[in-house]
This record gives sequence, C-alpha cells and structure tokens, in this order.
Amino acid sequence: MSGPGVVFPRSGPAVMADDGDALTFCSTCAFSQACMSEGMDKAALMDLHVLVEHVGPLHPGEHVFREGDPFGAIAAVRAGTVKTYQVDRNGHEQVLGFHLPGEVIGLNAIHDDRYPCNAVALDTVMLCRFSFPKIALLAQRLPNLQQHLFRLMSRDIGVASLFARDNTADERVAAFLIGLSRRLAARGFSPRRFQLTMSRTDIANYLRLAPETVSRVLRRFEQDGLVHIKRRDVEVLDMQRLEALALAVLRD
Repeated sequence: MSGPGVVFPRSGPAVMADDGDALTFCSTCAFSQACMSEGMDKAALMDLHVLVEHVGPLHPGEHVFREGDPFGAIAAVRAGTVKTYQVDRNGHEQVLGFHLPGEVIGLNAIHDDRYPCNAVALDTVMLCRFSFPKIALLAQRLPNLQQHLFRLMSRDIGVASLFARDNTADERVAAFLIGLSRRLAARGFSPRRFQLTMSRTDIANYLRLAPETVSRVLRRFEQDGLVHIKRRDVEVLDMQRLEALALAVLRD
C-alpha cells in the first residue's frame, strides 16, 4: 500500500463514518457547510453522482500519496493525522504540515497535475477521497463550494508562511499548540485536551527548531503552569497566556 506510485490506497469495501449516514454529513466533513449553504443535502449530492470514496484504515507509516504521483483526487481526513513532507536532494526531510479531521490534502497538486509532496499516516487514518474533476464540475454549479475550495487553498498558503518569520522558540511552540487547539475546536473536539500524534522530531522540523529546543520549551511551559503534558497527551491550563505568546506568530 505504501509503494511508489500508489495514490489513495483502498482497503476493500467502503467504510462509512460513525457519525454520518446516507442522509447526514459526517461532523468532520470538509465540505458539508459549503454544500448545505447552497441548499444541497447529502441525498441531493448523491443524485448529482458526486462519488465519495471512503478510504482506510491506513496504518502509521502508510502513504496516501507520494511526491510525483499523478494527481486525480483530493482527500479530506475523517479520522487520524496525516503528515505532508518533502525530501531534499541530500535526503533531508522537511515537514510541511499536519492535517487533522476535516482538513483537506492534495490541493497543492492542482497546478502541475502531480503531487508535489508526500502524505503519510501518523496514526490510524480514515479519508474521504474526492475525484477532483467531479468536485470541480460540482463547484461550477455551487458557487459556495468553489469559494470554499479557494479558501482552503488560501489557508494552506497562509499556514505555510507562518513559521518563516523570525520568531522565538517560545512563540513558535505556543503558536503550534494554539493552532492545534483552534483547529480541533472548529471540528467540535476539545480545545484544551488533545494528543500530539506527531513526534517531537516532526514538530521541531515543522517549526524549524532543534528537537531538544522543543522539548526544553515544553518543559518550561509545564513549569510555568501553561500546559500539562503526559507522554503525548496535552492539557492547556492557561489558554490566555499561551495565546498571548502565540500572537506574535498567529497575529489575530
């Protein structure tokens, strides 16, 4: 499933989301809000032959797609975390992002018709696979869906530039934690209690910091009463102070 050239591996029969059915959108659906604002429920979308493939489970280390694979689909994460990354000519990995339930991967492949990066499951991952030609056709009929796709692409561009600025390690780590908190809260998950499904090394790579720096900052945050961390479980104890630290990066 993780060999070269494999795009969106499948695991047999389609697996439906636990909190969705034939008539009801999943709570983590990346497109439900845009579709419902057009008066389109799930049944109406099925009538338009917009096919959604439920893909998974993918296990840790299995790839959704690899850099250079032909582009034909985007995918929304239903469960789990997907890491996107590139490998430079010297074999060094550069982490581009972590994608949570309700977020979309593959949009950056539209321009060149090939995926410009790798996407790998960090834990058990479930996906909704959307044929891009079909969703593009639907977007012509649903202006809000088209706007939603543009917003998703714009968000990816904005997130990619966040940690290119000259911020301190404390500000970067705080922004990372607050960013996760806000993204999870937007999908109905707890903003104060969550898991770091990614390794400290991956976090450090993404933040352009050394792993020991990330570990040192997290220990200091614990000592200062901002967070409590047990292995990968995080509890935010002082959201206001953590947000104040993050503000230099997030700027909102």
